[in-house]
Amino acid sequence: MKKNLTTYERRVARVRKAQKRRSRARLSVFRSNRYVSAQIIDDKKGHTIAAVSELELGKSDTKLTKTQRAKLVGELIANKARKKKVHEVIFDRGGSRYHGRIRQLAEGAREKGLKF
Repeated sequence: MKKNLTTYERRVARVRKAQKRRSRARLSVFRSNRYVSAQIIDDKKGHTIAAVSELELGKSDTKLTKTQRAKLVGELIANKARKKKVHEVIFDRGGSRYHGRIRQLAEGAREKGLKF
């Protein structure tokens, strides 16, 4: 009997299925209502190469929106990846739709040289 999947579960399955075909590191993004975090994972070795959370940005004098902070997180994760000599990754949006904070994080990472 086929299980009824939600839209979210179908998106997760589709994204993960595409990742199994490739052998690059994975840029996994987690988005909560308040924060966004990202980590680069080597699935073959089973360990995290680099991780960044919005909490690492600290307080700033100017008030930034959540999407602006997400872009900064993308830039930070790209900088850490470059230091670890990781240049190409697979983007794992974790079942979230590609818009808003997820999209800004991806664009920030691309601007700093990360390819996916």
